[in-house]
Amino acid sequence: MLSSQPRQIRLPIHRLLVEQKFTFVDLFAGIGGFRIALEKLGGKCVGFSEIDRKAIETYQANFSSYLDREQNLGNIELLEILPNNIDILTGGVPCQSWSVAGKLKGFNDPRGRLWFDTLRLTQKSQPKAFIFENVRGMANPKHRSSLEFLLKEFEQVGYCVKWKILNAYDYGIPQNRERLFLVGIRKDIKSCQEYRFPEPLNLTPKLYDILDEIDGRLIPKKNKLTPEIIFSNGTIPPSRTRFQKNDELNDFFIFSDLRNGHTTIHSWDILRTSDRQKEICLTLLKYRRHKRYGEKDGNPLSYEDLKEHIVNLKRNELSRLVNKGIFRLTPDQKYEFVNSKNMSGIFGVYRIILPSSDVVPTITATGTKNFYATKSLTSNDPEDYKKKFLKEIYRKKRYRPFEAKHFCRLQGFPDNFIFPDNFKVAEKQFGNAVPVPVVYHVSKEVLKLIL
Repeated sequence: MLSSQPRQIRLPIHRLLVEQKFTFVDLFAGIGGFRIALEKLGGKCVGFSEIDRKAIETYQANFSSYLDREQNLGNIELLEILPNNIDILTGGVPCQSWSVAGKLKGFNDPRGRLWFDTLRLTQKSQPKAFIFENVRGMANPKHRSSLEFLLKEFEQVGYCVKWKILNAYDYGIPQNRERLFLVGIRKDIKSCQEYRFPEPLNLTPKLYDILDEIDGRLIPKKNKLTPEIIFSNGTIPPSRTRFQKNDELNDFFIFSDLRNGHTTIHSWDILRTSDRQKEICLTLLKYRRHKRYGEKDGNPLSYEDLKEHIVNLKRNELSRLVNKGIFRLTPDQKYEFVNSKNMSGIFGVYRIILPSSDVVPTITATGTKNFYATKSLTSNDPEDYKKKFLKEIYRKKRYRPFEAKHFCRLQGFPDNFIFPDNFKVAEKQFGNAVPVPVVYHVSKEVLKLIL
């Protein structure tokens, strides 16, 4: 079943009565992210291509009033020709072959070779412009030669081509979602070389903007702190992202036994453990990545290894941590953490995000163990901050899983968008979707040249 969820956020809305200024074909249509943006700009869809049955159901539920005037063109591999006189060709070309989840096979994956069908149809139909989207992995060193090959091929069939990595956050959505956009303008259009990707909008969206459950007016202002207070040695870690401010405590807590930080929650923080047991755990955490114990990112340590770093260590102390489910003994009699996969989390939770956060991590089709807190926090001290979180949010269960309606908003889909009642299906569809506001602004710049 499909459902529609109302909300208050102001984002692009489809089905507006706007003058139709141009035509487009929606390849790899998914659930219609490209279509919503282009219709808002005055576009008329003259055909779409999609083969996923459940995605087609969602697409048809949202655009049923138009479908008597167009057709599902079906499998792109079987398509020989597109409707005549297309202004824009769009598509979120399947990205799995260029991502870690898809084992980075690129053109060696059948899904990666769909780019050649996209190229073939572009050459045959010769639209004035095209806009294609994919994961940023296409621009990574491993695949850079494949990207350069595609750029040359599109240029040879008659297009001025440009690409850029754009982040959905920069266009008004509180989601950290970087995607590669490939734009081509036909060479016979005088200004084809003048295309410029849209500049960031300088908006400051927050997680609470998409949560009906949270009143943003009640969120306390964050305290400004010095790096010496936030970081134990006063040195700012190089791994921090653009969304982690160096004068504020993090807006999220990560549950992991493999990393450390001022908002990292370990299993020994959750379970009842003594100071001595915490010391042993932190010692394994500290030395498991030292190269003297192995070449892996993290290595098990033996009793003898740990004894070098912990005064008067007894074997039974390690056995007690095994019994608590924090350590486990490997076949070669070494100790490692039970929670030994970084993003698997602890007790079913990987990340809890405070409502004051600027962003949530990238929505994926396969899902994550991310939750949002229903209460905000503030503090002047990292240790106090963590204790407050455990006491006021985690132990009192003041956190909830994200719902499909939240994914809908985090991708910039409109208030009246109809999505499946089945959460897993909806999560997959939104995880595979293109963020509507990014397409809107990329397309708006294209239209300035081709109209």
